[in-house]
Amino acid sequence: MEIEILSTDNLSPLMELVLELWEDCSFDEELETYQNIIGSETAICYLVQDQGIYIAFIHVSIRHDYVEGSTALPIAYVEAVFVKPNYQKRGIAKMLMNIAEEWAKTMGLRQIASDTDLSNTASIEFHKSVGFVEVERIVCFIKEL
Repeated sequence: MEIEILSTDNLSPLMELVLELWEDCSFDEELETYQNIIGSETAICYLVQDQGIYIAFIHVSIRHDYVEGSTALPIAYVEAVFVKPNYQKRGIAKMLMNIAEEWAKTMGLRQIASDTDLSNTASIEFHKSVGFVEVERIVCFIKEL
């Protein structure tokens, strides 16, 4: 397995992973988001390639605004972590999380945060297994006017 930092060379395979993770997302919006990460000083994206196939990624940014449960701003924030289903349960996400934590430390940050849907029990268990502590649960509402 090889770890790569996002670049113009691997942007296209990253977009395939992003669209697999978020099937209902806008390709154009996500493309713009990830293009802006290339060379950024406040965000990074790592990809995992196995035998020429891109199988996983993690996107981490630095947030300066309020993050639930944080005590030290700015804070590293896991915007996305994804491993293709056939490659899950092999320690790849944990490896990516460790790399993200090391990046955050090199940026001088003291905390890393993340979130997931209340119904995503696999993600909740993963986060707990790599040392995250649940700090809050929320329910979001909307009303048409």
